Amino acid sequence: MAQAVGALLANVPLLLTATVVSLAVEGVLYRWQPGMLPLFVKAHADITVRHLLRDLLLVVGLLRLTEQHREAQYTPLVAGLLVFYALHCAIQAVSVLVRRTRTPPVLTRNIDASVLRLPPAPAALLRRPGHRLLLLGLPATAGLATAAVTRESLPAAAGVAVSVVLAAAGLGALLMRLLPSRRPAGEQEVLDWFDAWLAEYRPTVGLYFSGGVSSAYQANMWLETMSRLDGRPVVILRERFMTARIATTDLPIVCLPKVSTLMRLEHSTLRVLIHPSNSGKTSQVLRIPTIKHAFVNHGESDKLSSCNPYAKAYDEVWVAGPEARERYARAGVGVEDKDVVEIGRPQLDAVRPWSGPPAAGARTTVLYAPTWEGWDGDPGNTSVIAAGENLVRVLLADPGVRLLYKPHPLTGSVEPAAGAADRRIRELIRAANRERPSASARPARSASELDRLTAELDRLTAAGVREGADQLERMLAQSVPPPGRAEAVARATAAWEEAYWASLPEAEHQIVTGVRPALYACFNIADLLVSDVSSVISDFLASGKPYAVANTSGLSEDAFRAAFPTVAAATVLLPDAGGVPALLEAVRHPEKDELADARTELKLRLLGPDEPTSQERCNAALRDLSAAALDTRAHRDRAGARHPRPQRLAEDLPGPRRDSDAAPGAGTHSGTAADAAAARPVTPPSRSVPPG
Repeated sequence: MAQAVGALLANVPLLLTATVVSLAVEGVLYRWQPGMLPLFVKAHADITVRHLLRDLLLVVGLLRLTEQHREAQYTPLVAGLLVFYALHCAIQAVSVLVRRTRTPPVLTRNIDASVLRLPPAPAALLRRPGHRLLLLGLPATAGLATAAVTRESLPAAAGVAVSVVLAAAGLGALLMRLLPSRRPAGEQEVLDWFDAWLAEYRPTVGLYFSGGVSSAYQANMWLETMSRLDGRPVVILRERFMTARIATTDLPIVCLPKVSTLMRLEHSTLRVLIHPSNSGKTSQVLRIPTIKHAFVNHGESDKLSSCNPYAKAYDEVWVAGPEARERYARAGVGVEDKDVVEIGRPQLDAVRPWSGPPAAGARTTVLYAPTWEGWDGDPGNTSVIAAGENLVRVLLADPGVRLLYKPHPLTGSVEPAAGAADRRIRELIRAANRERPSASARPARSASELDRLTAELDRLTAAGVREGADQLERMLAQSVPPPGRAEAVARATAAWEEAYWASLPEAEHQIVTGVRPALYACFNIADLLVSDVSSVISDFLASGKPYAVANTSGLSEDAFRAAFPTVAAATVLLPDAGGVPALLEAVRHPEKDELADARTELKLRLLGPDEPTSQERCNAALRDLSAAALDTRAHRDRAGARHPRPQRLAEDLPGPRRDSDAAPGAGTHSGTAADAAAARPVTPPSRSVPPG
C-alpha cells in the first residue's frame, strides 16, 4: 500500500523505501517464516502476484515522474517485463515436468541403484518458484528503482534485459533435462529393476511402516532388532519423505508409495512383515495373502492404544510379557489368546541394571519424562498440564537433585495448554541453572572430547548428499553402505554418550530434546524416573530402579493402581507433588525403599524372563510365523494347480513381470540361506494361557 501511494503521488523516497522494505520482508519470510507463505496463497497473493504488482507499481511511478511526451519510451520496457514473467511461468511448467520424470515408483536407501541412470537434481533455485523469482527478478526491480531516481529509461531496460537473459538460461537448462538422453530411468524400467533386486536379495522379513513426519521414532526403535533377526531383513515404507527420516542403518530400505507397486511383494520371497504402528495404509499390505503379519507396537502401556481393536487384523500380536497378554484378554477387542506371542522387549538390551543408590555426597539424578496429551482429551494422559510445574519446582528446590527433563516430542501438538506448560517448565529449569554458579561452566577437556566425538558421529551418520539434492539424487548417493558402518556407528554412539554426560557440569539441570542422547541413555544415568502411564515406565523397569507415576486422572490411589497395572510398583504422586521428598529419601537410602520386591515381580510380568533373551524369543517367533507363511503359500500353490485362473484375468492383475521375464531365481523359495538359518534350533516363544 505504501508503494502504491508513493507511485501515485510520484514520491520517489516513499516509492523506493516501500520497494526495499517489501523485498526485505519477502526474504525474511522465505528464510525464517515459511509457515506464513500459505496465508498469502489463500488470499490469492502468491509470490508471482506480489512480485508482479511490485514491478508494475514501479512502472506506474516512472510514468508519473516522466514528461507526457516521453511516455512511449517505456513501452518496450513493459513488454520486456511481461516477457520475463512469461518465462517465469514457462520455467514453472517445465520444472513440474522435470519433477515428474524424477519421481520414481520406488525409492531406496542402502541399495545399489546406479544402473537406473539417476542424474543429479537441477539447481535448487530452478525448483523453488519463490526463491527463483526473487533472485531472477531482482535485476529488473533494481533497474526500475534506479530509473525512478535518475528518470532515465536505460537502467530499467538494462535490469529487465538481465532478468530476461537469466530466466531464458534457466528455462533452457530445464528443457535440456527433458531430452531422452538426460532423463532418468522410466517407471517400467524402475519396476523391472526392483523386481530383479527382490529376486536377487530374496528378503524374508520386513519392517513395515507408514506414518507422519514426527512418527519416525516408532520405526527407528526397531531397526537394531531387525538387523539381528535371522534371514534377510528389509524396511518397507509408504511415504517418500520418510525415506530420509529413518535413522542410520545398514538395512536395505524401500519406499513403495503406490498400492500397485506394493502388491509386487506378493510374488517375492517375503514371508513376514513386522508392524510397529497402525496406520490407514496398513490395511493395504494386509491384503497380500502370501505374507504373515505381526504387530509389535512401538511401546506397551496401560493405555487403550496398547490394546487397539485393529490388532485383530494381524496374524499375530507380539507382546513383551504376560501382563500384555492379559491386557488384551481384559479388553475383549477380538484378539484371540492363541495369536498373542510373548517375546520380551529386544530394545531393552541397552538399558543397564541398577548398580546401587547415589554415592554419599553425589547428586541424585531424576529423569522427568512425561508423555503427551493424546487424542482423546483425557486429563490423565499427561502430567505436564496439571502437575508438571509443581513436580519440577519441588525437584529443583532440593539442592541435591540434578533434573533431566525429556518431554515427549508430540507435547503440545493437540492441546495448546500442554505446549504452554512445557515452555514454562523449561523456563523454570533455565532459571534454576542461572541461580547455580557451578552450573555455568563445562569441563574443558570433556567438552573438547565431546566436540570431537560429535563430529565423528555426524560424519558416520551423514546422508552423504549435497544440499539441494532431491529424492532421486539421494537414492543414488545413499547406495550400499561400507562394510562395518553399523558397528562403527554403535561404537561412536556409546563413546559420544559417555563424553556427553562427562561434559556436563555436575550441578546443571538438563532439558533433553532431539535425537541425542536417546531415552535409554537417560535411563542409564538416572537414579529415579518420574513419568506418566506410558511405555516409558514399562521400559524403565528393565533397570530395576525406583520410579514414580503422576496421578492426574482424578482417581483415588487404589483405583489408579487397579486401573493401571504398570503402576503396581510405583510411587504415586498427586498433582501437588507432596510425595516427592519422601520418594527422594527412599532413592538415597535403599533400606527405606519398600517397593524393590514389587518392581522385580512387576518386571517379570511386564517384560518376561531374562532367559532366553528377548532377541532369541523374537527370532523363535519369527521362525514359527515364517513356517506358517510357507504353509500358506504351499496351500495356495496346490489350490492354484487344481483351479488355475483364466489367462485373461492373470494378465489384467497388477504385479511384476511374468515368470518368463523375471531374473533367474525369482519365484523359488527353497534352498536359501534364510531357510537354513530358520532351521536352527531356537527356544520357542511363550504362548502360555493367562491364569483363570
